[in-house]
Amino acid sequence: MLQWKAVIPAYLHPGPGSSAIQKRNQENLSGKNLTGSIPPQVADLPCLAEIGFANNMLTGPIPDLSGSSNLSIILPKLSELYLENNRLSGPIPKALLSRSIIFNYSGNVYLGTAGKQKKKHVIIIISALLGASLLLAAALCCYMLTRKAMNSSSSPQAQEKALPAEQNKLQKYPSTQQLQSIATETAHPYSLCELEEATNKFASRIGSGGFGIVYYGKLSDGKEIAVKVPSNDSYQGKKQFSNEVVLLSRIHHRNLVAFLGYCHEDGRNILVYEFMHNGTLKEQLHRRDKHISWIKRLEIAEDAAKGIEYLHTGCTPSIIHRDIKTSNILLDKHMRAKVSDFGLSKLLAAEGKDSHASTNVRGTMGYLDPQYYVSQQLTEKSDMYSFGIILLELISGCPPISTIAFGDNFRNIGPWAKFYYESGDIEAIIDPSISTAAEYQDVQSVWKIAEAAVRCIDAEPRKRPCMPEVVKEIQDALALERAAAETTTSDRALACPFSPAAASVRSGGTMRSHDMVMDNLLLLDDDDDSTFSGSTVTKLKYPELR
Repeated sequence: MLQWKAVIPAYLHPGPGSSAIQKRNQENLSGKNLTGSIPPQVADLPCLAEIGFANNMLTGPIPDLSGSSNLSIILPKLSELYLENNRLSGPIPKALLSRSIIFNYSGNVYLGTAGKQKKKHVIIIISALLGASLLLAAALCCYMLTRKAMNSSSSPQAQEKALPAEQNKLQKYPSTQQLQSIATETAHPYSLCELEEATNKFASRIGSGGFGIVYYGKLSDGKEIAVKVPSNDSYQGKKQFSNEVVLLSRIHHRNLVAFLGYCHEDGRNILVYEFMHNGTLKEQLHRRDKHISWIKRLEIAEDAAKGIEYLHTGCTPSIIHRDIKTSNILLDKHMRAKVSDFGLSKLLAAEGKDSHASTNVRGTMGYLDPQYYVSQQLTEKSDMYSFGIILLELISGCPPISTIAFGDNFRNIGPWAKFYYESGDIEAIIDPSISTAAEYQDVQSVWKIAEAAVRCIDAEPRKRPCMPEVVKEIQDALALERAAAETTTSDRALACPFSPAAASVRSGGTMRSHDMVMDNLLLLDDDDDSTFSGSTVTKLKYPELR
C-alpha cells in the first residue's frame, strides 16, 4: 500500500506562488491503493472540476471543498465526484450534496455515522427525558388521587355518610393490625385469657365512671394492674378506647398514670394501667377516715400540676385533658399524685385551628369551666379552671358543689372561696382538720395557693394563668412551708395577714353577678362523680337562690 506523498502529484502539495499548479481542473487517483486521509490542500485548487479517489483505502473525513469555486452549484463543470469503496468517516460536507453534482460515496460504511450517531443520541436522550417526565407525572397523579381518596374515606363525615349507623359504630373500632402496629414496651397486647386470670374473671371492682368499670388485677409475675373495661352498650366508650390506645402509647410522664397495654379480642376493648394503691384524691380528701396534711396537699398539687403541664406544653400538638377533677388524680403507695383518665382528652388541633377547638361540652359538674360551657370553645384555660377548683378543694377540704358546706348564699366552691379570699378572711376557707391542728407552718403558703386558685377560676379565660405559672406558685408555697418547718421551735399561733385582694371587696359581701352565675351553673350532688356531655346551652337550668 502506498502513502499519499509517494504517489500524489506535487501539485496537491503546492507551495507559495504555484499559480500553474492551481489551474489543474481534473485529477483521477482511483484504484491507487492510497491510505491515510484526503489532504485538505485539495480545497486550495480553485480550478479543480473533476476528482476521482474511488477504490482506495482512504480514511478520515472528507475535506470541506466549499472553497473550490468551480465545485458545487457555483461551477457546473464538476460533473462527477467518486469517493466510493474507501474507509472514510465523519460528516459529509453540505456543499457536496447538491443535486448538480454526481457524488458517489457508497462503500464507506463509517461515512456520515458521526452525525447520525449524534442525532441518535439526542433522540434517545430526549425520548428518555420525555418518558421519565411522563412516568413522574403519572406517579404524582396516582399519589394525589390515592391520598385524596384515603383522606376522604378516613374522615368521620365520609364514614357517617357511607355507612349505616351500626356499621359506622364498628368502623370506630381500631383493627387488630392497627393496634398491633402501635404496640410498644409500654403498650403490651394482653390476651383476654391473661386478663381474666389476673382479675379472677373480673371479680374485684375498684371503680366506675362514664367510660366503664375498673377492676383490680395481678399478673402472673406479681405486677398489680388496673383493668378498665368500657360499657358494652357505650358507643362513646368505643371511641374513647381508640383514642386512649393511640394517645397513651406515646405519652409518658412520672405524673401521668402509666398505660401498660390493651386487649382487643372477641369484640372486647380493654385498657390496662398501673395500679395506684391509695386510690383517688377525692377519696383521701372527703372520706372521714382519711386525713392529708397541708404539706402533703401541696406536694399532691405540685405533682398533678406537673402532669397537666406536660399535657399542655410537653406534647405536640398540645393535649387538653377536658375532665380534670379529684377523682382523676390518683395516688400511689407513696402518696405521689398522677393524673389519669384520658378518655375525654382532646388534641388541641384536632377539631379546630389556632388555640381552641370547637367541641361539644364535656366534663364534670363543679369542675366545668362556665366559659367553655357557654362558648363551646375548648382551650387549655378550661383545664386551668378545673385545676383551680381542685386547689380550692385542697385548701378547704370541701367538695366543689354542696348545699350545706357553703351556707345559704353559695352552692359552688369557687364563688364561696373567692368571696372570703377577697374579704381577707382566709381562715374561713381553710379545712378545719388542718387549721385546728395548726399543720401549716407559714400561712403565706395558704395565701399563695388561694391566690393561684382564684386566678385560675377568673371569669375571663385570657386572665387565667398557664400551668407553668401555677407550678411555680405551688413550688414557692412549698418552699415557704418547708423553710418554716425547719426553723420553727414552737407552735405558731394562726395569724392571718392583710391580703392585697381584700381592697377589691365591696361592703356587705355582696356577690358579683358573674360569681352568681358560676355558683349556680348546676346544683348537683358530686357524690356520683357525674360527667356532663352536651351541645346546647338550653340543656342546663339555673336554680334560683334561696
